[in-house]
Amino acid sequence: MNLHGEKTPKTRPGKQVRPQGGRMHGPMGMGGPVEKAKDFKGTMRRLLSYLKPFRVGLTVVLLSAILSVVFSITGPKIMGRGTNILFDGVMSRVVSRQVEEAFGGTVPAWLDKDTLLLMLDALGSEELAAMTAAGEVDPAAVSAAILARGDERLAPIAASIAQMPAADVRTLLLSFSSGDAARISDMLSGMDIVIGGGVDYARIGRILGLLVGIYLLSAFFGWFQIWVMAGITQKTVYALRKHVDEKLDRLPIRTFDSMPRGDLLSRVTNDIDNIQQTLSQSITQVMTALLTVVGVMAMMLSISPLLALVSLVTLPLAGVVAMQIAKRSQKQFAIQWESTGDLNGHIEEMFTGHAIVQAYGKQEEAVQRFDAHNARLFSSSFKAQFISGVVMPVMHFFNNLNYVVICVVGGIRIAQGTISFGDLQAFIQYARQFTQPIAQTAGIFNMIQSTAASAERVFELLDEKEETPDAGMVPEGPVAGDVRFEQVSFRYEPDIPLIEDMNLAVEPGRSVAIVGPTGAGKTTLVNLLMRFYEIQEGTIRVDGTDIREMPREALRQPIGMVLQDTWLFKGTIRDNIAYGRENATEEDIREAARAAYVDHFVRTLPDGYDTILEDEGSNLSQGQRQLLTIARAFLAQPRILILDEATSSVDTRTEAIVQRAMARLMEGRTSFVIAHRLSTIQNADTILVMDHGRVVEQGRHQELLDRGGFYSRLYQSQFTRAQDEEVAPPTPA
Repeated sequence: MNLHGEKTPKTRPGKQVRPQGGRMHGPMGMGGPVEKAKDFKGTMRRLLSYLKPFRVGLTVVLLSAILSVVFSITGPKIMGRGTNILFDGVMSRVVSRQVEEAFGGTVPAWLDKDTLLLMLDALGSEELAAMTAAGEVDPAAVSAAILARGDERLAPIAASIAQMPAADVRTLLLSFSSGDAARISDMLSGMDIVIGGGVDYARIGRILGLLVGIYLLSAFFGWFQIWVMAGITQKTVYALRKHVDEKLDRLPIRTFDSMPRGDLLSRVTNDIDNIQQTLSQSITQVMTALLTVVGVMAMMLSISPLLALVSLVTLPLAGVVAMQIAKRSQKQFAIQWESTGDLNGHIEEMFTGHAIVQAYGKQEEAVQRFDAHNARLFSSSFKAQFISGVVMPVMHFFNNLNYVVICVVGGIRIAQGTISFGDLQAFIQYARQFTQPIAQTAGIFNMIQSTAASAERVFELLDEKEETPDAGMVPEGPVAGDVRFEQVSFRYEPDIPLIEDMNLAVEPGRSVAIVGPTGAGKTTLVNLLMRFYEIQEGTIRVDGTDIREMPREALRQPIGMVLQDTWLFKGTIRDNIAYGRENATEEDIREAARAAYVDHFVRTLPDGYDTILEDEGSNLSQGQRQLLTIARAFLAQPRILILDEATSSVDTRTEAIVQRAMARLMEGRTSFVIAHRLSTIQNADTILVMDHGRVVEQGRHQELLDRGGFYSRLYQSQFTRAQDEEVAPPTPA
């Protein structure tokens, strides 16, 4: 696109590829085929280099993530402490009630936890069990047996039993058989019970308040790290977009011609958006997930190494099963992705050529093809969603299996007094938390793979070879329009010659028409003049100055272009015309419109010059759009004019109007006119006839016809064909 807002001439289109689209996702982050980078490490290293200016901010993010995770994983442990207080208080009441019943409705003052455990050990001894089994129980003998254990702390117990009735002593011994007493003693040894006490609700309230504060701090630091990371991400992506935009300004037209437009747009938009999403979400998620795994594992080991080992046993098994399911689902997602593309392509094709489909009666065939694509998409989508959907139930199964094993083993450990009830509750919470970040990290890894591929595509664009830097000074004074090609040679491909040893001299104010078959090099000639491409040999001069010694902006400023493909942006007609010259006045705009025969039809519109153009001027006819571009060129007042197939897409009547406008525009200007319709260039001062990159003939219209050469044959073929079409009889139905 030049300074006057016209598209650059079409040259050599590159191969079309399907632009990268959004990702289709299944459960656990599985989805469409993840495109992998060719150099994952190098690409990620380069992408992360964009974060180097934000080291301080990233450090804050890391510290916030650590604090958020620390507070988060501390919560279950503190909650377990509150559960212990509640459970111990309840058990204190139960034990106190049993002691009261055993000692006649009162709790002895000398009885505390340690004494109770000693009493349980003594009452559960084999000697006392044998006395109980014998039948009659002698309180004095039982008291003597307890004193025989040699622990002075048992003396109050022995004295109390010696004064109890024999029946009560026998009941007490039966309540604490050797097995029951040992198990109860082991269980109570791990509890903080108080004989005669109960639940400390005030302490539980303080713990709950502490727990709320901890979770609030965890949420705050989690929010804070996301807020800081969002700012870093936006600044990083802003810098990346700026680099891409600056790079696009430095790329030669060759790059744009060889790279499909959809692919280029995908790199600038979709790929950078993909990078932005990953930087804003994945980095914090990975940090949090890894810290959570490490922190939770540390807490699980601190509570019970045995339970930690048990909980880890099911993890590899669940991972293997999930990986097998993921492999199967990836195949189906790949088919789903391909089927979606085929279906979309078919729909686009059918709607674009809807009139043709109806004209040839192919509606039924189109519907059948749609049904086939749709059925394939249905089948692959069903299988992909079903197979990937199995992952969550399988993971839930292993999580529940892990839960059951932990509960069973943990219950045994509670009975043995080696772990508290609250610690078991905290451990179960940690076990639940442990699997989630692992699964989350697996999904994030797929996203990072896709991001690396996107970053690689963006970096490929940034690494494209730039156009040669501008050199020289801006020519002084106005441009006269003298253009000369001196022994110019050019090739798009090194081994395919196109223009060889061309010489051409165009004096100021003269018009030159360039004709020839498709691929002859007509548009290439204009591209070389505009320095859209650099010549390999020879020299092109404007007013005696080698264009390679002129800044590109200075070269292109006095050149105006009117192309076959009109370029109009969304805005008013006034704005579209004013695009040709900065700071143009209203009178300048209207004068250019009158010169281009635009003013009349614009004033017939309801909003006149304030009419809004939609979708590149789709609310105007092709001829009206072309006249607007000519008005824009009038306003620019170029000294050198390029008209490339400007009338090829309009009807005969509109062509006459456009030709009149172009004739006024060409007055006094050096003009290059590229045309296939030879009737439009008969009045040119010079006609260049090109074939295979060479000027095979040169002269005025009648002169070339009289020679009977290539131009004459080309001219006769056009008009003979037109006459044949006019006199040909209609084909019988």
